[in-house]
Amino acid sequence: MLLSQYRKPDGQIQIVARDGTEAFEVKTDLSLYELAMDCAAKGDTLRDRIAALGLNGAVDLEALYAAGDLLPPLLHPDPAHLHLTGTGLTHLGSASTRAAMHSKAPQDETDSMKMFRMGVEGGKPASGIGVQPEWFYKGTGHALIAPGHALTSPDCAEDGGEEPELAGLYIIGADGTPFRLGFALANEFSDHVMERQNYLYLAHSKLRPCSVGPELFIGDLPDSIEGTSKITRDGTTIFEKPFLSGEGNMSHTIANLEHHHFKYGVFCQPGDVHIHMFGTATLSFGDGIRTQNGDLFEISAPAFGLPLRNPLATTALATTPVAVRTL
Repeated sequence: MLLSQYRKPDGQIQIVARDGTEAFEVKTDLSLYELAMDCAAKGDTLRDRIAALGLNGAVDLEALYAAGDLLPPLLHPDPAHLHLTGTGLTHLGSASTRAAMHSKAPQDETDSMKMFRMGVEGGKPASGIGVQPEWFYKGTGHALIAPGHALTSPDCAEDGGEEPELAGLYIIGADGTPFRLGFALANEFSDHVMERQNYLYLAHSKLRPCSVGPELFIGDLPDSIEGTSKITRDGTTIFEKPFLSGEGNMSHTIANLEHHHFKYGVFCQPGDVHIHMFGTATLSFGDGIRTQNGDLFEISAPAFGLPLRNPLATTALATTPVAVRTL
């Protein structure tokens, strides 16, 4: 099952569900966040609850997409209670680009390569807790961009590059238990030029907007996911490359990545939303592509429904410092 959300003309959020080619409104006035919180409280699954609620008429998702009405599949009423985070160096083959960015000499073993090897050796434990991955913070729900809308680089950015990934979408129940709703496509969007200067700039390079959706995959994640990352400039494709995800192509299990995020009590606050991105091995930056204002990112994988499309909007580098006033 795939779930999505759009905003009606009156401002109300409407959930949409589909199991095949046609999408239908779910018979509810609740947003997916509200519905999920109620399911967690009452012990229902999303699939069972939606089946019980029933469906209304068909919806043209592509038309809603073109009109800019599709929303991220999960939002929080207060964006400050939605957390955007992720992990890196989790996919087989993901270390090569990062190591090349950070290495000073061919014989060097970078910290990125060491972290990757740790994941290969201990990221899929037969039992118990595996090695912890690289982890990063992207921001709150204020940095979450709807499908079809522009990913805007801040005026301190030196680059804006796509990162095609899968994300897990979660709510925190009333007792602090994390509940996963499902998985969605994500464009994690980072500043690779800044990161390349020094790997300690990774934290800065990740403080960028990102986009997730447009549809949420409900069910067991396939072991191997094959997708495509594409960039179009003025109607011409300038980059197109496959990407692989799913545990069969990863050095960590999803459960291990989830543990090392939700082991922190600050991330288990009742009612919060988490969108956690699981990493990638495919970057156009690694192929020498420098993105430009107006480029269109498109990330697709058949199991996840509609592609995730976002144009890039760039701004001029800041030339004056931020002034902080004294009270």
